[in-house]
Amino acid sequence: MTDDDAVETFYTDERWQNWLDRLEEEDLDPENEDSARLLLNLQDDAAIAIVKVLAALDDGRIDEDRAVEEIHTVRDIVLADVEFDDEDKVMLIDGVQTSLVPVFYAAEEYVVGGVVEGDVSEFVRAAADAEAEDDLDAALGYVVQAGTRIIDGEPLDIELVEDLEYGLVSEWVNGLDSLQSAIEDPEVVEEED
Repeated sequence: MTDDDAVETFYTDERWQNWLDRLEEEDLDPENEDSARLLLNLQDDAAIAIVKVLAALDDGRIDEDRAVEEIHTVRDIVLADVEFDDEDKVMLIDGVQTSLVPVFYAAEEYVVGGVVEGDVSEFVRAAADAEAEDDLDAALGYVVQAGTRIIDGEPLDIELVEDLEYGLVSEWVNGLDSLQSAIEDPEVVEEED
């Protein structure tokens, strides 16, 4: 068996497409618990894939270059434009994609630059302040820095999330919550109930 035969797969187009097919079939209503859970599972599933890449790096099964490559692969699959006839569903999936953006960047930053010094709560507050001043690049930067701390094991205070005004930062922090859940329990989310 050559090394090529043993290449680990972390996420595939097919896996993402299975989620999308399921979403397309469902009658999605974000107020409905089943719909909300399905969207959260979709989000958590992608976060779990990222955590598995990081675990493979930590275990020495892949090197940094491959880890960054795998993170990019998952990002490219998940952030690709979704073609649905139902505009509401496209908006819901867009929300999931938005939430996952800092997960991909935080994982890449963790691999390339390591853990940033600081405190998750302080970074999230700084991000909210930056968003209030319409500095979205800075806001995303702070959320990504918080993400590196979460990957390193610092907990995200869920009450902090509840205090945020609804906006990009609250969506991004929602993604960090999925990242934290994936780190705590990196089991694959089942595509079928």
